[in-house]
Amino acid sequence: MGAKRTNVLSFGHDTSDGLIRPVRRKGDPAIGRCAIMVMVKSHLDDFVRMGDPSPGSPIDIGFFKLYQIEGGGGFSLSGPFLGAPQAVMGMEKLIALGARKIWVFGWCGSLQPDLKIGSFVIPMSAISEEGTSRHYPINGRAPVSDSAFNNEIESALKKTGHYFRSGTIWTTDAPYRETPVKIQAFQREGILAVDMEISALMTLALFRQARLAALFVVSDELYDLKWRPGFSSSLLKHRTHFAAKLLLDLVRAKTGADI
Repeated sequence: MGAKRTNVLSFGHDTSDGLIRPVRRKGDPAIGRCAIMVMVKSHLDDFVRMGDPSPGSPIDIGFFKLYQIEGGGGFSLSGPFLGAPQAVMGMEKLIALGARKIWVFGWCGSLQPDLKIGSFVIPMSAISEEGTSRHYPINGRAPVSDSAFNNEIESALKKTGHYFRSGTIWTTDAPYRETPVKIQAFQREGILAVDMEISALMTLALFRQARLAALFVVSDELYDLKWRPGFSSSLLKHRTHFAAKLLLDLVRAKTGADI
């Protein structure tokens, strides 16, 4: 008779170090305490054009690119990332290299009818339907972002007059399983949108005692149980560039300050 299989969920409160640790290896750069993680490659390219990276950029970390931006105290741009596992590995590496204040930029799918393609969303908390967060125990706390950083993004957006909402995001590993039952249930709970990374990144930030906030742009709509993608729309491209510049300017202004 074989040995009884151990239920991995029983290790949910294990805070010991893994055998493979995120470390700064020989040849890795030391980066500033501020970092922007960009989920989509075309968005990262846009950030890089606006950010004016230092000579020697990008640095190939293996599964993402890292750009160092000079000026002030300096900060880094990194990406692209797809899904919670890769994004968390990337953030672990950034923290090992020195980052402690992290902003995330990406797209999301709207679950609420007032959030149209091109609208802005600030994730303040998240519901996890991804498999990475459970490996980072945070003593029963909900995954949340940094309230002070959120307030700064809100203030910057208010000055522009653009519509935005702050609230809870649903994160899933399975974009082809965003079913009508789930969408309607999350709508009733007031969940704003869906993505593939933010709940895990919030959880990791709490686990590693880093500060994290995010700014999303609505790229597609699901709220009436029909999928309307806006990935090729000129409005989405314009709003994405606008939001990227806003976040870049915000981080650049704060770099080197006591935030």
